[in-house]
Amino acid sequence: MTKNTISITLKALRKEHNLTQVDLAMKSGVGLNFVRELEQGKATVRLDKVAQVFALFDYELIPQKKKVEP
Repeated sequence: MTKNTISITLKALRKEHNLTQVDLAMKSGVGLNFVRELEQGKATVRLDKVAQVFALFDYELIPQKKKVEP
């Protein structure tokens, strides 16, 4: 699995708020395995659960056009 913006951002937010993966799973209402896989950059995850985890930090998922690098 490769790291992506979502996994990197989530891990940074979790650490910024001094939460363990267990804490994050419990507080956001998802399973520990989901949190671990999300932070590891698993390619296939349920977007509703991703949104649920990020809502804990007052973040939301939005569609955004890809930035093309020259």
